[in-house]
Amino acid sequence: METPLLPRESGQFVAERSRDVFVEEEGVQKVAEMLYTLRHSDCLTASGWKMANPLAPALNWVFVVDTMNFSFWPENESQQCEVTYKGTMYTGYMTLCAAITRAMEEGIPITDPKYFSQMSVEELGQVLRSDNETPMPMLQERHKVLTEGGRVLLEHGGSFRTFISQAGNDARKMVELIVEKIPSYRDEAVYEGKRISLYKRAQILVADFWGVMEARGEGDIINMDWLTMFADYRVPQALVYLGALRYSDTLMQILKNGELLCSGDRREVEIRGCSIWSVELIQDRLCKLLQERDGETCNITSAIIDFYLWLYAKQHHKEMAHIPIHHTRCIYY
Repeated sequence: METPLLPRESGQFVAERSRDVFVEEEGVQKVAEMLYTLRHSDCLTASGWKMANPLAPALNWVFVVDTMNFSFWPENESQQCEVTYKGTMYTGYMTLCAAITRAMEEGIPITDPKYFSQMSVEELGQVLRSDNETPMPMLQERHKVLTEGGRVLLEHGGSFRTFISQAGNDARKMVELIVEKIPSYRDEAVYEGKRISLYKRAQILVADFWGVMEARGEGDIINMDWLTMFADYRVPQALVYLGALRYSDTLMQILKNGELLCSGDRREVEIRGCSIWSVELIQDRLCKLLQERDGETCNITSAIIDFYLWLYAKQHHKEMAHIPIHHTRCIYY
């Protein structure tokens, strides 16, 4: 079986052949200029990661959350799964973070691989319980990937730290290790006859590992610039809103009708692949601006741009409501 193209090469491959999603030169420039004005602000540093992950306490917590970090969109916008933690009500991805942190406070050893590798679906259902009638989607799938991930950690020293240390301090090797050892992280597809990879969760797991280590003053991980953006359903919406991506009228109509796209569907792969490539071009343009205008080397990576755009999408969700997000129920994002 052929080795899939890496995420960056996959993004370029898709963008050059895409029929319904287009990377817009002008929008790319506009977003690069916008980020340039923020070049000295905290939102384009490791602190930006902290703003996106205010509840992240430890490495095993990060592993548990990222292993189940997929598919939070509600069937019906007015029926969101909600979890309240310390007086704050969370929705979306943050419901998962809040639920795991709540479980820890309730004395459930949810971050111990010995426990979560063999917990029952019912136990996980209790941990992920919602405060309203809408449960968190895909409980069976979350249970399957979490217990599988736990078993892999137990085979490799019993913690995420010992598992990931096999890759040294190299972000690329970390992604490769995760994808090789843990099946649920193999986010791959076939596009125009070519095997490609998007590796959203594997890359975000490495970026989150870096964020925690950075917060501890131990973030000397090399090859962070190898990571691309994390192709999900929120960031593409922000990229369309900002003009860096454009959907064909046909695709826009399909999404507005709320049609589901299967994982691996050509249009779904185009949305994700073109998102990756547009952020690569934005990052490249931003580095040129820093070099030309300030004579500075750029250390703002695609991953940092992703953290910023993800938060931007959350903060501007009302203004962006007219741009539909694509809906794909799968374990990859």
